[in-house]
Amino acid sequence: MAELPVPELPPALSRCSGRFTISTLLGTEEGGRGPYTAAEGGGCDSAHPTHLSSNTLCTRTFGYNTVDVVPAYEHYANTKGVGDASKGRPSLADLHSILKPDPGHLRVPVCEAQRSNGVSEPGPEEAAGEPGRAPEPVRFGWVKGVMIRCMLNIWGVILYLRLPWITAQAGIALTWLIILMSVTVTTITGLSISAISTNGKVKSGGTYFLISRSLGPELGGSIGLIFAFANAVAVAMHTVGFAETVRDLLQEHNSLIVDPTNDIRIIGVVTVTVLLGISLAGMEWEAKAQILFFLVILVSFINYLVGTVIPATAEKQAKGFFSYRADIFAQNFVPNWRGPEGSFFGLFSIFFPSATGILAGANISGDLKDPAVAIPKGTLMAIFWTTVSYLVLSATIGACVVRDASGSLNDSVAVGSPGCEGLACDFGWNFTACAQRQSCRYGLSNYYQSMSMVSGFGPLITAGIFGATLSSALACLVSAPKVFQCLCRDQLYPLIGFFGKGYGKNSEPIRGYMLTYVIAIGFILIGWRPSFRYYSKWAALFGAAISVVIMFLMTWWAALIAFGIVIFLLGYVLYKKPDVNWGSSMQASSYNMALNYSVGLSEVDEHVKNYRPQCLVLTGPPNFRPALVDFVGTFTKNLSLMLCGNVLIGPRKQKMPESRLTADGHTKWLMKRKIKAFYTDVVAEDLRSGVQMLIQAAGLGKMRPNILVLGYKRNWQTASPQSLEDYVGILHDAFDFKYGVCLMRMKDGLNVSRVMQAHVNPMFEAAEHPENGTGGRAALGTAGPASLASEQQASTIFQSEQGKKTIDIYWLFDDGGLTLLIPYLLGRKKRWGKCKIRVFVGGQINRMDEERKAIVSLLSKFRLGFHEVHILPDINQKPWPEHIKRFDDLIAPFRLNDGFKDEATVNEMRQGCPWKISDEEVDKNRAKSLRQVRLNEILLDYSRDAALIAITLPIGRKGRCPSSLYMAWLETLSRDLRPPIILTRGNQENVLTFYCQ
Repeated sequence: MAELPVPELPPALSRCSGRFTISTLLGTEEGGRGPYTAAEGGGCDSAHPTHLSSNTLCTRTFGYNTVDVVPAYEHYANTKGVGDASKGRPSLADLHSILKPDPGHLRVPVCEAQRSNGVSEPGPEEAAGEPGRAPEPVRFGWVKGVMIRCMLNIWGVILYLRLPWITAQAGIALTWLIILMSVTVTTITGLSISAISTNGKVKSGGTYFLISRSLGPELGGSIGLIFAFANAVAVAMHTVGFAETVRDLLQEHNSLIVDPTNDIRIIGVVTVTVLLGISLAGMEWEAKAQILFFLVILVSFINYLVGTVIPATAEKQAKGFFSYRADIFAQNFVPNWRGPEGSFFGLFSIFFPSATGILAGANISGDLKDPAVAIPKGTLMAIFWTTVSYLVLSATIGACVVRDASGSLNDSVAVGSPGCEGLACDFGWNFTACAQRQSCRYGLSNYYQSMSMVSGFGPLITAGIFGATLSSALACLVSAPKVFQCLCRDQLYPLIGFFGKGYGKNSEPIRGYMLTYVIAIGFILIGWRPSFRYYSKWAALFGAAISVVIMFLMTWWAALIAFGIVIFLLGYVLYKKPDVNWGSSMQASSYNMALNYSVGLSEVDEHVKNYRPQCLVLTGPPNFRPALVDFVGTFTKNLSLMLCGNVLIGPRKQKMPESRLTADGHTKWLMKRKIKAFYTDVVAEDLRSGVQMLIQAAGLGKMRPNILVLGYKRNWQTASPQSLEDYVGILHDAFDFKYGVCLMRMKDGLNVSRVMQAHVNPMFEAAEHPENGTGGRAALGTAGPASLASEQQASTIFQSEQGKKTIDIYWLFDDGGLTLLIPYLLGRKKRWGKCKIRVFVGGQINRMDEERKAIVSLLSKFRLGFHEVHILPDINQKPWPEHIKRFDDLIAPFRLNDGFKDEATVNEMRQGCPWKISDEEVDKNRAKSLRQVRLNEILLDYSRDAALIAITLPIGRKGRCPSSLYMAWLETLSRDLRPPIILTRGNQENVLTFYCQ
């Protein structure tokens, strides 16, 4: 593949590692031979930018020196607001504005050591090993960082002490149902966490970060503060549980330190202090401690399972354990409710807390290698394995231990002895007396330590209880400060910023650790116990909807019928939307709500995550260009603003009555077509002035257009020169006002006004050719609202099912992501949902795999679901000679043929015809012109049968690129294509991001 020669660079640039850097030497005339320009001029968009612009192999990829840059990772890194400047991507002013020398903007070219291939991400890893840089922080994978941590937090004392008792009460079948119901709730929560954690790049802050960046600071701040405090209190709760167990052991051996109450406080304070020391030692030591606790719990499980298969001793049989017996399993399979808590939902409320704890991994999101992978995988795997452990424990202990046992060795009898009742009689034990008096001390229904009794070595179960309580306490001691640190750094609340400071390579919240320690000590010292006995299920309903409660208390079946009828009638009215206007309070409230929300939007700062493509569509009368209306309406429906603009050209007195007469009809036409859009028109002396009015004045507050959508001007070669200048001028105006531009061309054109007007008024004759691509019209026949609303709706390609075709995106230059976003939104709609989206980018044949991986990596971070990426290594090949000749013939009528005269002579010859192309302009722009010819050949080769083609719109520089040459580029690029082609150019600001904030 031929490459254009690149001049030798100064020594300062010799370290660029193959990167082509364009310098800002504004003193050098555009297209001239400055020190850093390529041998062939860049033409209309190859002028030196107003700031440094460097990109990977742009020149070698596209064959000419260009300020435009190809897509790359660093262009989207560390940007928050929609208007944030990206690193390396030129602005709209750099691409299309008239250049003026400004010494204040001169910058020396700087080389980047890394390849701009979209793979590398700046971070602490890159700094490792470099002198003077911070050491690499500790990062965990999904197993150590999330799964083990979540499993430890889910397992607790309920597993060891209450699950056997729940099995005795509810039976194995209903216990499994309780477990699965609880797990269903936590799984749904886990799936939600997974969705949020993969919705952008997750940083430190855990649950608070995920909620606040998804639902906003209002909910995130309040929940985060309470969550951090709750975790601090939970440290005390888990520590007290551990201290009580130790105190009980001391009591059994008559070794109390002081007294039962103060022993809990002493043991608790010592325990929390030790846990604090582990936390202060760093996340690496904390993770080692958690692994130790995890191993202890696993050993205790294995010890229990081994105990179930060991033949039962006489002492264990006296306590109800007989190893695996089918009769015991059958009896324990069904429920046997006892006591005040003996109900399904009573036991569910006891067990459910043991299924929670799934946020332990997410809470250390800042210490994970890849939170987007680790949090979903680790959390869901933790839920799965803990669920398996609960089900196995319930089934095994329910098959080994009877519900009632006395524990007395004297209750041994011969099998079949008279007067013996119960299942134990078949095994030689008579527990009838204590069972009838309900005084049995052992058995599943009475003895909480059944797991310890069944196990091979009882103290290991006690060790497991210690591991479960201490691991949960340590997890909460780490989670609370990290969540609180992120909250403090966001400065949502006053007086807490002090605790946001981090220390060390992992930015440890040491101040937060100390605050959590103080809170935990305080609750331990006051002997805190979680108990609330005054809850009533009716109280919550009473507070929420007292009238609904009263209805159901009086006559529940009548209340159900009434609710059913009301819901049915409400749904019917909402669906039918009757055409009545009664001036109801609903209408007034709708206006008030819309007004309040619109005003409220003014207080909301723009953020790239909330970007919406808000379109000003130059439709003229909307019914004249139904395809343009349907295209924009498809991807803006229920998502963003669509505003159809019409320019009425002529005297104000003449056109104002027409505006008032037709505006309502156009709105009703849009409603009948089910297009959610507004219609507005302006009266102006010419088309460009009218569009300038619309661009500046359209919209309300933050609900203002940011994209100008218009049709392609098919008749540009035969139209009046002024209309050609106006058309290209409208594009420049849009860029001047920082609009994105979306230009649509269809093979058969967009404007159906001639056909429609001929149907309405046979004497109609348009003042302009109907293929004018913009929304202006002169003296057109008028039609009233009734005729517009009742006219036959024209069908378009955007209303039909597209099947399994392709949407082809040619993302040639990085415009901020708009070229990707619009096809993505289109592909989400039902009619286009089966289409496969393909992305094409320029590249070199000897780097195809590397560049493809770079783009795939970048697209995966955007989460658009684009997986098919094609590199175009032949984009720089010379076009076919006949196609080059066709382009030369296309611009021939618009050439000055000045013979390369000096600039003054050329300006004199072009007086009154600025659209004419000088010989020098043809020569300077030759490379870029041939590129449009070559791109058209590529489109015909790859996308002839596509459902839609989206391609980056080339930009012509004002004052350097005549309108006729620019239109020749667009004509050449999009000619002979059967599918609709969308030429898109964002405003060079990010509309896509892979960050959560």
